[in-house]
Amino acid sequence: MKQRAVRSSAVAVVVLCACLTTGCVERRYTIRTDPPGALVIVNGEEIGPSPASKSFYYYGNREITLIRDGYKTQTVIEPIPAPWWDNLLTEFFTENLIPYSLRDEREYSYKLEPAAPTPEGALRDRAEGLRAESRTLPPPRRGGFLGWLGF
Repeated sequence: MKQRAVRSSAVAVVVLCACLTTGCVERRYTIRTDPPGALVIVNGEEIGPSPASKSFYYYGNREITLIRDGYKTQTVIEPIPAPWWDNLLTEFFTENLIPYSLRDEREYSYKLEPAAPTPEGALRDRAEGLRAESRTLPPPRRGGFLGWLGF
């Protein structure tokens, strides 16, 4: 009886140790620009000035927008493919059973192009066009019950 209790407690300790030593996968990407300091926006979320890093959980495409004064705003669709060890068949093992952490760090670099100065005449013509467009009244809304509903 005593031997059975010792054996079951030893099994419990082994199972507990196995659960505590499970691995994990750390995913992170870093975006660098030339010149540095551009505002980095990924999928509509502002990350910060470059170089900017962010952790992520899922692979796939990211829409990266880079903004800096004096340079053209650049928008890029950047694919982040999964590594060979993180696919549908092996993901359970790499996330749960491997007793150490796996790191997947990606680095992306972009060169920003200087913005061409806009001719003053073209800028003024555009501003006048927008001003004239803002002075026109929108079409009237419907009255009655449909108008009350917002149609």
